[in-house]
Amino acid sequence: MNLVIRMDYKYTSRNENDTMELAENIESEKFPGMIICLDGELGSGKTVFVKGFAKSLGITENITSPTFNIVKEYESGEMKLNHMDVYRIEDTDETIAFNDYFKGDGVTIIEWAELIEDKLPDERLEIKFKVIDENTRVLVLKPYGQKYEDLVNYVL
Repeated sequence: MNLVIRMDYKYTSRNENDTMELAENIESEKFPGMIICLDGELGSGKTVFVKGFAKSLGITENITSPTFNIVKEYESGEMKLNHMDVYRIEDTDETIAFNDYFKGDGVTIIEWAELIEDKLPDERLEIKFKVIDENTRVLVLKPYGQKYEDLVNYVL
């Protein structure tokens, strides 16, 4: 019997700059096909994380949550960034060809990823944002797969 023990890692963000710094550190270890899943209540910092990641990639466009578009693709940086917000998806079977993004050469960051959990690849990094107070957040990082485990161990 193979037993897989997955650790959760916690990062305390005292402000938006801390959240952006974590995103920049993760970006520094990016790889083609990277999947980052973000979950947390409205206003918890998910889009702030994406802004930090995009800035570190060298993306010059203004980053906003693609709530109504579902996906925004940014190609002005050193690697393509697919930014998804699946909050408004009602039928995951018809809406989007998720695998086209998950198997691509860029990085895909998904806000509200728990809503499409059955579509997510086995290997990914999940980050859950927990609001502590107006400025403070605890980010719980859950790596799935060795490359994501190595990534988290390196950046934290």
